[in-house]
Amino acid sequence: MLHSSSRRPAPAPHRAAAPPTPAVPLSTLLDRTDLGLRQVAGPRGAPDAVVHWVHTSEMADPVPYLLGGELLLTAGVHFDPTVAADAGPGTYLDGYVRRSLAAGAAALGFGVLPVHDAVPAALLDACDRHGLPLLEVPPDTPFTAVESAVWQAVTEARHRELTRLSEAQRALSAAAARPDPAPAVLRALSRHTGGWTALLAPGGGELATAGPAPDPACRAAAVRLVRIVTPDEHDERSTLPTWHLTPSSATDTLADGTHLAVYALTGPASGDSPVPRAAPAPVLAIASRPYDATAHTVTGVAAVLLSLITGQGGGPGGTATAAGTLAGQRAALTRMLLGASPSDAAPLLTSARWTVVHAQRRRDSDASVEALGTALGTSLIDPGPPPDPTSPCPVVRALVPGDAARLAATPGWTLGAGEPVPVADLPVADRHAATALRRALARRAPLARHRVTGPHSVSALVAPPDAEAHAREHLGPLLDSPDLLATLRAWISQHGSWDRTATALAVHRNTVRQRITRITRLLETDLDDADVRMELWFALKALDAPR
Repeated sequence: MLHSSSRRPAPAPHRAAAPPTPAVPLSTLLDRTDLGLRQVAGPRGAPDAVVHWVHTSEMADPVPYLLGGELLLTAGVHFDPTVAADAGPGTYLDGYVRRSLAAGAAALGFGVLPVHDAVPAALLDACDRHGLPLLEVPPDTPFTAVESAVWQAVTEARHRELTRLSEAQRALSAAAARPDPAPAVLRALSRHTGGWTALLAPGGGELATAGPAPDPACRAAAVRLVRIVTPDEHDERSTLPTWHLTPSSATDTLADGTHLAVYALTGPASGDSPVPRAAPAPVLAIASRPYDATAHTVTGVAAVLLSLITGQGGGPGGTATAAGTLAGQRAALTRMLLGASPSDAAPLLTSARWTVVHAQRRRDSDASVEALGTALGTSLIDPGPPPDPTSPCPVVRALVPGDAARLAATPGWTLGAGEPVPVADLPVADRHAATALRRALARRAPLARHRVTGPHSVSALVAPPDAEAHAREHLGPLLDSPDLLATLRAWISQHGSWDRTATALAVHRNTVRQRITRITRLLETDLDDADVRMELWFALKALDAPR
């Protein structure tokens, strides 16, 4: 099964390929003695079935309400006793099991009593016939106890995922700072995914490898995938930037269950506009079994680091003509990973100005972070924390070389862009981008840019030290309360609108009212007075000014 992902966002599928919650092995529930669950039908042993959540239904057809990955619980209220004993194909229970399995149900839990004294024989036969695990839920185990056990296991699995991801990110960052960064990153990636990792040349030759060597079939499959993600230098369209023409990654599941994936380490070079590389870049390949969502995230981090390391002149597959540029970028990255300030690393970078972009995926979109990076023309992206279905979409931060003026609305995302600044001023630009994103969200606009003060504005008439002193005098009681400062800034920028301010801050409108009341009390002033709001706005702008 071969898959490739284009750098252009693909249409949203009807159903997600994998549920967003961690997988819980069915054996975890069966091992809980307090639940007393017992598997009575369906496949047993390895590979262990996994569940992602629980759904209880007494409907004759629960299929329209399944998302995939459920442990479907039922007491059989809807089962017709006149056909329950008939185990032949085509019966009611056979169709029930077949449709539930096709809808993605991971297992079926049947509660005995008070409706049925035992699991119907027809249900046992149907689950054995179609390969759906069937659990017997004893009379003294309520369905809510099973549901609670699943969510407890999901929470523990999520914690393990976050711990694993954090440890892997630290290991990859440390590896990127070593004298031989590319092989070190490959070794760290192999340790944290348990598979073979390699940098492959566009023709498929090995530049560097780590982990257990693959068998010949896997190696041959890797070469095929490399050809998919490597641009054809003889293509008549090769005068266009190559990252518009080829997929960024491709995957294949081999006959033995090995998951193979390759990632093109191409992308826009540093500068104000995307341009093709002077020579094809190497490709990251990884083969592992199994290949889970955390491994996919870790591999994405490694791909970004390797793109920086192996860029033009920066490592295997690079060109000598741009060695100085990439050497400076690698040195700057290494310095900052080791704790240096941006101002210390700035002299090593050749790109004079950078734009910080904050992005939030719209709730009705499944646009990928990779597609966002392609649209912005950068691989320098912080995807934020792993997605959590119970929390708002995380904010993604991107660092774009050059001017934000060329940025455009990106399908599926709401963007806020700071002004182009030198590296030393990136922390300030980061705050400005956050403010711009809040403004875009509040106004339901696809893109908002930070407003840069002109040389003849009123604020430019005041010397920066005097403006800062004025700001600290007026805002002193709020300086130790970031939430209050953010609320005041958003409330004034939204002209006192409770609803738009609440939307921008992702809080309830009553929270905004409470905070504004507290701010009024702390500042001992009247926020309904336009002159007061003007003074406070100038003070807030002065706090945000570069120093």
